[in-house]
Amino acid sequence: MKKVRFVLITVLLFAISVTAFNQEVAVDLGMVYKIRQEGLRNSDIETLAYVMTDLAGPRLTGSAGIERANEIARAKLAEYGLSEVRIERAREFPRGGWDYSKAYAAMTKPYYNNFAVTPVAWTAGTKGLIKGEVVLVDIKKIEDIEQYRGKLKGKIIMTPATSQYEVRFEPLASRYTEEELIEIAMSPVGGGQIRRDMGDWQAQRELRSKVSEFLRSEGVAMMISNGNPFNIPRSTGSSYDGKSKEPVTEISIAQETYGRMERLLKKGEKVEVEAEIKAEFTSGKEVYNVIAEIPGTDPILKDEVVLLGAHIDSWHGGTGAADNASGCIVMMEAIRILKALDAKPRRTIRIALWGGEEQGLNGSRGYVEQYLYDNVKAEKKQGFDKFSVYFNMDNGTGKYRGIYLQENNLARPLFEAWMEPVSDMGFTTVALRNTGGTDHQSFDGAGLPGFQFIQDEIEYWRGYHTNTDTWERLLLPDLRHNAIITAWFAYNAAMMDEMFPRKPAMKFKEPARRF
Repeated sequence: MKKVRFVLITVLLFAISVTAFNQEVAVDLGMVYKIRQEGLRNSDIETLAYVMTDLAGPRLTGSAGIERANEIARAKLAEYGLSEVRIERAREFPRGGWDYSKAYAAMTKPYYNNFAVTPVAWTAGTKGLIKGEVVLVDIKKIEDIEQYRGKLKGKIIMTPATSQYEVRFEPLASRYTEEELIEIAMSPVGGGQIRRDMGDWQAQRELRSKVSEFLRSEGVAMMISNGNPFNIPRSTGSSYDGKSKEPVTEISIAQETYGRMERLLKKGEKVEVEAEIKAEFTSGKEVYNVIAEIPGTDPILKDEVVLLGAHIDSWHGGTGAADNASGCIVMMEAIRILKALDAKPRRTIRIALWGGEEQGLNGSRGYVEQYLYDNVKAEKKQGFDKFSVYFNMDNGTGKYRGIYLQENNLARPLFEAWMEPVSDMGFTTVALRNTGGTDHQSFDGAGLPGFQFIQDEIEYWRGYHTNTDTWERLLLPDLRHNAIITAWFAYNAAMMDEMFPRKPAMKFKEPARRF
């Protein structure tokens, strides 16, 4: 492979071409200069950071919070002068809505100690203040249930912790080194998680379902689950299906508090807890996406779409800053930059802020189902052949260092050419491997180009899905950096003569791994 290096000279304001894999890739150095200047000198990142965290607040799918956030985002995109700005239904949300308005819990024996608490979403409230004895319940198989029958009414239960606090000597935040980026670029194409043993997974799911039903039938007052260290509960949700009886009240508390109570119980001490959780279930909820665009200008290509996206929903304990207001901020700023420059893309550049990602990529899957591909019938929809490429951000606040190809090596010459004018920003790595766990999979799974960026890991695993995922988790300079690169990539994709290349269809002996 021959890689041509560019020197960015500001007076050079015309398009040039580079050869990579014998493919001609046009690069408009004048436009990249303008994008960088607009993104650095007139950035709206700070305002967006406030709007999408402090002002928007928690944004659990099916809550009043997500409705508030959708409207805030819609108004901001309209303020930028974008076209076709709307809040659009994606799909039904079977779990329905859930909100809480109070969460209090404290240990009262052997001594009083209140502690941080977050209710587990889609579990019942306590219907007032409750007080009860804490019991350690250890059910590893269905047969273990019988030893607790008739013994748990009115009790507050814990299970033996499966994770313990470990002192770590690594920094909370770090930048990828050149050596680490090379390793990412050279990692196997599969990447990601090892496939689960489905039989074991199904058995565990069945066990959890039977245990949940047993605890409800026994009249258990409340369950307590183990959260994160540093006095941080975890934000998570039950597997409630929207049809069954409401699950028993469940709260998440910090790992340190959980461990203390477990140790007391194992030593034979009596532990009591009081709590009050106000929670409400609502039916008939749906998932919505926030959509806006810059219309294409080419008479032939204007109906083709370059899509930018990030999920707007969060969990309920914090304000979803790193996960994933950061992605929304970047994508909103990227399209703002292009609009402010009065860019005239040949294809339409569209932004989508997805709902319901945390519960199964609902927003992006709903969009694909509506416009692009019918998974049930295995049929293309009208928009399938007009869809060019999707770029996603959902790896926290960290700086872009490269991009994953999702095994689509046909995209490599394009990405490497587009990288050249911004390589001085530390954006240099193209990795063949797949990456998963977020909305680009909805497109990749339908056979459409969908990509996720390689980002520096900045406190992501400590803060995400907790009440500490707030404005403080954001690095605004990194978000400015990412918005510039996103705008540049989107512009290039919108200006290509040809549609973005797709992976050739393949048949495998067994289903491809899902990450």
